[in-house]
Amino acid sequence: MTDVSGAPADVLHTLFHSDQGGHEQVVLCQDRASGLKAVIALHSTALGPALGGTRFYPYATEAEAVADALNLARGMSYKNAMAGLDHGGGKAVIIGDPDTIKTEALLLAYGRFVASLGGRYVTACDVGTYVADMDVVARECRWTTGRSPENGGAGDSSVLTAFGVYQGMRASAQHLWGDPSLRGRTVGIAGVGKVGHHLVEHLLQEGAQVVITDVRQEAVRRIVDKHPSVGVVADTELLIEIDGLDIYAPCALGGALSDDSVPVLTAKIVCGAANNQLAHPGVEKDLADRGILYAPDYVVNAGGVIQVADELHGFDFERCRAKAAKIFDTTLTIFARAKTDGIPPAAAADRIAEQRMHEAAQARGW
Repeated sequence: MTDVSGAPADVLHTLFHSDQGGHEQVVLCQDRASGLKAVIALHSTALGPALGGTRFYPYATEAEAVADALNLARGMSYKNAMAGLDHGGGKAVIIGDPDTIKTEALLLAYGRFVASLGGRYVTACDVGTYVADMDVVARECRWTTGRSPENGGAGDSSVLTAFGVYQGMRASAQHLWGDPSLRGRTVGIAGVGKVGHHLVEHLLQEGAQVVITDVRQEAVRRIVDKHPSVGVVADTELLIEIDGLDIYAPCALGGALSDDSVPVLTAKIVCGAANNQLAHPGVEKDLADRGILYAPDYVVNAGGVIQVADELHGFDFERCRAKAAKIFDTTLTIFARAKTDGIPPAAAADRIAEQRMHEAAQARGW
């Protein structure tokens, strides 16, 4: 079903009427010459200019792309609020296979669209986009972060994303087992790409036992060639059912925690870098009912956005690392709030983030 504009009715309902909506602005972008089709979604600017990455992905339909942009933008509002940043939430998606259609002309066209928003949206890397891409986008748009050090940027944000997830794991261990050490713990990582391979390094340095899986064999080989002690399983289904698994770290695409995966999950802690890990509202309660501690994804994976936000003010890695280290304390605060309010950690994190956004909006007289 569509309305007269051709936009799927369910997308419009999400935007204007559902609890998942409430977005301030959604921009549909098209440049026929380069083949660009993109969606830029701004969920909230209460805390400041919306900040979020650019995802380049071959969506099956345009409606799927719009829905993803809406969900991701909303998630960025919460992530930036919990990270203590003076930024709201936004996200952009470019429709298409980056391996076949990504060109300089397309990225420059995209940069012009972001620039047309006049600073309401600050973009950065995400799935399918890289530092070199942001250098191109920045030629048309000064509201671009995640650039290379050679071009005044901070470089690869996955380094601090992984560090923040590691801090979230330590906080989870502290809360559940009374000790933040991960030595001797078995951690299963699904996805060892940009972030996951850095996370492996942190865990091995602390003495954890690591088991990995990834749909890309080259990503697995990069890990095991360097660290032969790392275990490998064929897929995520096998990973989550490993006997003796202490921590499960979803580090690929979203929806990892579902009605199918939660009942068979053997880990006592879930803490990973992937966005939107909960397949639908209610999964967090299923985790809690099984005694599985869930560290909210948008809290523990905020190291990257802390880094790209800092770039806007003159990047300093040690300053960013110190901010990312605070994810340990933030995660513990969420667990404490969850216990006090008698709700799952995901709901507690949402309440804290919503309170900060609400207070910021009130201060602005909105």
